[in-house]
Amino acid sequence: MSTIIATAAINGAHQLVDRAESAWRNALVTKGSGQPVGFPNTAYFLPVIYGVTGQKVETLGDVAHAIAKCREMLPPVMKPEDALLSLDPVLNAGMAALFAEEIIEAIRYLEQPDYYTKTEDPIDDNIWLGAADDVILRKRGVEFVDGTAPGFAAILGAAPSDEIAVKIATELQQKNLYTFMSAASGDQLLARQLLRSGIQVGWPTRLVPFGPDTSSTVFGIGFAVRVALSFGNVIPGQAKSLFEYCKNRVYAFVMALGEVSEEWAATAAGALNFGFPVIADSAIPEIPNAIVSNVSQDKIVNRAIDVRGLKIVINEVPVPVAYGPAYEGERVRGEDIYLECGGGRTPMVEWVTSRPIDEVTDGAVEVSGPELDEVPAGSKLPLAIVVEVAGRQMQDDYEPILERQIHHLINYAQGVMHIGQRDIAWLRVSKGAVEKGFRLSHIGKLLHAKLHQDFGRIFDKMQVTLYTRTEDVLAIVAKAKEAYAARDARIEGMTDESVETFYSCLLCQSFAPSHVCVISPERTGLCGSYNWMDCKASFDINPIGPNQPVSKGQTLDPRLGQWKGVNEYVFKASRGNVDHYNFYSIISDPMTACGCMECISAILPLCNGVMTVNREYTDMTPCGMKFTTLAGTIGGGVTTPGFVGHSKYNITQRKFLAAEEGIKRLVWMPRSLKEEIADLFNERANEIGIPDLLNRVADETVGTTEEAILSFLTEMNHPALSLDPLL
Repeated sequence: MSTIIATAAINGAHQLVDRAESAWRNALVTKGSGQPVGFPNTAYFLPVIYGVTGQKVETLGDVAHAIAKCREMLPPVMKPEDALLSLDPVLNAGMAALFAEEIIEAIRYLEQPDYYTKTEDPIDDNIWLGAADDVILRKRGVEFVDGTAPGFAAILGAAPSDEIAVKIATELQQKNLYTFMSAASGDQLLARQLLRSGIQVGWPTRLVPFGPDTSSTVFGIGFAVRVALSFGNVIPGQAKSLFEYCKNRVYAFVMALGEVSEEWAATAAGALNFGFPVIADSAIPEIPNAIVSNVSQDKIVNRAIDVRGLKIVINEVPVPVAYGPAYEGERVRGEDIYLECGGGRTPMVEWVTSRPIDEVTDGAVEVSGPELDEVPAGSKLPLAIVVEVAGRQMQDDYEPILERQIHHLINYAQGVMHIGQRDIAWLRVSKGAVEKGFRLSHIGKLLHAKLHQDFGRIFDKMQVTLYTRTEDVLAIVAKAKEAYAARDARIEGMTDESVETFYSCLLCQSFAPSHVCVISPERTGLCGSYNWMDCKASFDINPIGPNQPVSKGQTLDPRLGQWKGVNEYVFKASRGNVDHYNFYSIISDPMTACGCMECISAILPLCNGVMTVNREYTDMTPCGMKFTTLAGTIGGGVTTPGFVGHSKYNITQRKFLAAEEGIKRLVWMPRSLKEEIADLFNERANEIGIPDLLNRVADETVGTTEEAILSFLTEMNHPALSLDPLL
């Protein structure tokens, strides 16, 4: 390796460690050693330090150990004429630089609490988002699991012009990659260049402005580390396993735009530890397959993808705007709205239905009523999107699977925003999309192209009609509601006893190798994305996919929910790490979790009951842990007695914690979760003869400690208090 780049990296690491130590000592004077530090709503302390060393940095006093570790790893300052016998000093300097950057940023959060927005999107007076919280990690982590996000580019610096900045960002979006932005080139910042050009930035568009400083880059490395700890069952402190996991499963690279400073070089050296190569547009010394330099801006994206070994698959879709998952989170607002449908403004409905094969003309798209070019900007129209499919393999059970795709497939079109499903959908089309030639008919064309591409195995022909007259839309709404009710009744009437086959879901095994989710009619997937019917249809559509049939076999314990065939499958699919678990219990060997769960339940011994908390709730819970800490405790594919992950819908299923008396044991939930599941919960409460049970369940307005809520439970005569002891 060239001593030039080694000298720069080592010198930069010394500068960063000095800055970190100075900031820490100043903070000690004003705040004291007991002052808590960390990144808001994250479970992994300072994640790079924790992941590599196993050391928890929770207070300013704890920072002393991290500073000492930095000093231990730092090699002596080099001169260009010094000989470099191995890469180890540079990698160690890079790791010290990342540790120092985490300390710098943690103290920034402490001393400048409003420096970062702590949101998914920029706000009016601040574009810097800072560290991703664990809600964002879960939501975006799923995209890395299912392949819609192949990886991320950590970009330091800015492009030579706004036009080149847009080209690079758009190329990364169209390849479905996330872009993490930090550091400046002179007085230019990439995020500012994009905003000046009218490009939306934020987590929803995959263009993430972490911060303006070099040290902000550590949020991207920390995101990768948290993926490994949350989903990969990597144990903190096992640095070799962490580096291997990130190299082999988290496909990332560093892109340096502009002159590489010494602090940039140190940060890039830190990234090399994780297997993340560096690609630069300036002339710096190279390391084969690790540092590639002097790449022109028009080729840098493709060159980075080649060096990292990413496999990007892009299929052409017949629409006049850019198309891909990176545009799914784009927002169309205010003066930019050309057309709005649904969302309470007008009727809107989406419906997939099967037809005899001779009644469907494949590829036919019709707009019945006004088209986009026939209405003025700012219009509102009713809309019904009717997708009719036919084929020898098509079944009624597949209709909701196809229908569920409409949401994200429309959202993938740049300048088109879609929210909701069924008869509560909401569509906005931007003026920019219309100027490029986008019409309502293109919705039909993109649905035909993508559904054929992804699900062509189950149907032969497909046609789409879009209705934009009120009387037509209302007639379609009535028909669609009948179909929705029939579908819901099919799954609602099923029980675990009524079927001999459950289904697996192994989507999260790319992150959590020992986790095996088995889904039954009365226990939906813990991520909330799959029920039994979905998995059955998924297997029929893709027999070698992540949803495989699991024969129940002999019933070993009907109360706990344990079957011989399921145990055998779990043992095999977990590679021998898990030999059994129970579907209906929180105390006796509950099901494993991967980190993707919507909710976590935990026992509250003093209350003789169980609390459950959803991921969106970020405050303290009565079990003494926030959701993030709970997720770190039970995630990674292990069974944790006393705790269990589950979906929101599972709370209202009859077998939820049936071994411990089910919803009679629920004594605390966040108010927002109670409101969200109220209708279905009240149905179950009526069934068991306690129609006002939800009102007897405490929430954060009552308290967030067992002692605080116990008196409320007593006053409300909560049934948990009269049940047999949990422990």
